[in-house]
Amino acid sequence: ITEFIFNCLPWRYCMNSNLQSFVNNCAEIAKPDKIEWITGNGDQLESLAKIAMSTGEMIKLNEELLPNCYLHRSALNDVARVEGRTYICCRKEEDAGPTNNWMDPEKAYSMLTGIFDGAMKGRTMYVIPYSMGPIGSPFSKIGIEITDSIYVVLSMNIMTRIGDEVVRQLGDSNDFVRGFHSKAELNEENRYICHFPEDNAIWSVNSGYGGNVLLGKKCFALRIASYQARNEGWMAEHMLILGITKPDGITRYIAAAFPSACGKTNLAMLIPPEGYLAKGYKITTVGDDIAWIRPKDGYLYALNPENGFFGVAPGTNAKSNPNALASTRKNSIFTNVVLNKDNNTVWWEGMDKNPPVNAENWKGEKWDYRDGSKGAHPNSRFTAPAVNCPCISPEFENPEGVRLSAIIFGGRRARTAPLVYQSFDWENGVFVGSAMASETTAAATGAVGVLRRDPMAMLPFCGYNMGDYFAHWLEIGRKNKNVPKIFNVNWFRTDNEGKFIWPGFGDNIRVLDWIIDRCEGKADAIETPIGYLPRPEDINIEGLDISQEALREILTVDKEMWRKEAADIREHYKKFGDKLPQELATQLENLENRHPHVL
Repeated sequence: ITEFIFNCLPWRYCMNSNLQSFVNNCAEIAKPDKIEWITGNGDQLESLAKIAMSTGEMIKLNEELLPNCYLHRSALNDVARVEGRTYICCRKEEDAGPTNNWMDPEKAYSMLTGIFDGAMKGRTMYVIPYSMGPIGSPFSKIGIEITDSIYVVLSMNIMTRIGDEVVRQLGDSNDFVRGFHSKAELNEENRYICHFPEDNAIWSVNSGYGGNVLLGKKCFALRIASYQARNEGWMAEHMLILGITKPDGITRYIAAAFPSACGKTNLAMLIPPEGYLAKGYKITTVGDDIAWIRPKDGYLYALNPENGFFGVAPGTNAKSNPNALASTRKNSIFTNVVLNKDNNTVWWEGMDKNPPVNAENWKGEKWDYRDGSKGAHPNSRFTAPAVNCPCISPEFENPEGVRLSAIIFGGRRARTAPLVYQSFDWENGVFVGSAMASETTAAATGAVGVLRRDPMAMLPFCGYNMGDYFAHWLEIGRKNKNVPKIFNVNWFRTDNEGKFIWPGFGDNIRVLDWIIDRCEGKADAIETPIGYLPRPEDINIEGLDISQEALREILTVDKEMWRKEAADIREHYKKFGDKLPQELATQLENLENRHPHVL
């Protein structure tokens, strides 16, 4: 088979012996009938789409209403990321840390080789060269994904930069992430997503769901890249990147991390209220999910390594996020949503109030919304090119990234965290991020108000010990003099009746405005035990149905709640043992001791 592969390769691929060896090894294990190299050529991709339609892997949608768009349905047992089957495989268990599942690499390779053995018999093995970030950018990294799924090929074409140009950029280098994926039998019991950070490798088997098989996304761009970043002196973060242009015409850039269900994509694609638009304010989107951040001249510059959006469909509509919805209008793939049989388009809960009558649900079954069942899976997705987004930043392809003015952390807290506060300094900001938490909603878990700590929104995605990850953040601050200011926001404060006080959505620009003014020394603040808070009069509420009294309420720091918060953070820190940086332990002590009459 090695000789067969060598003979079938175009000459340009044979230049890299490391790449050739990787493909050979995978083929010898999986035993495909055929190997096809993905060149990025439009005719090749169109041909693959036709094959996928003939097998039922993809369904072509209405060409006039949704040009070049497809519906994909994953297996019924394969509809989300599987954290319990996701492993960090490094030689020492302590290097994976307490927040990751660990497996010995030797054991993992042995087990996986058995599962992959012959998994591609009767199938074609596709070899996808891809770049995370613009090809040739100093930020960018190259990966090779081997897969037997056309859905993966077409999705990676949306989410990354693929094809011959990537291979030319790689040259004869051995610096590429080796991704090996097979749908195999889609067997839940043998489903594994294993990361080998010390080997630059990812093996994923028995899944066809995007988050488990689009290996450039969370697998590479966060779990492997966070390990690379620590070794190389940069940062791979689960953060959106947005540009805020103020009336002076200057655009400043913000990166922000939020756990799920906290409005991350809505903030990335925010549309300012009419009054702000009239004054010249504008929001542009650099990225909605992942930021690679590199130091340069004492500043931090951020780049979105992805080329598309992999968004949750339910709840996305013309009111909640018109820019995200517009991004899906062409060249997109929808997964596990409703098929409207009347016009061959798609629908999901929350899109509008007009569910189709003649329809199939995400399982492909005849569906009638009047029976009360859900038509789209709650985790149904759209995969859409970033270039489709009406507010995509003109700096999206900038190979040097954008210079950050601020970093924001946030969570869903009903009463504890104020609307916004600024950390005292970088070290204190790392403390704020390390303690990030959200309270669950009934829709998500069946229980309300359960607190889940998710440091920097990286809990499922950090590819090494999170105690060392905190230390890396602290080191970045020590080595760079002009790091961004760090803030925390909470759009979800509620009144005594459980109703949200702050309007959120586009009106969040009022808070971003104060944040930028703080970064530039143009706004006052009140020092409190947790950080610097705005004076109520410094948040513009003109045109809002919210009183100064209500604003003052969501800017309060409740002493009893913060006493409990400090105790909970102390418990949270225990899991990191002696890996917890002393600086963070000191920050917690400072919080507990600062202004005893308050805490």
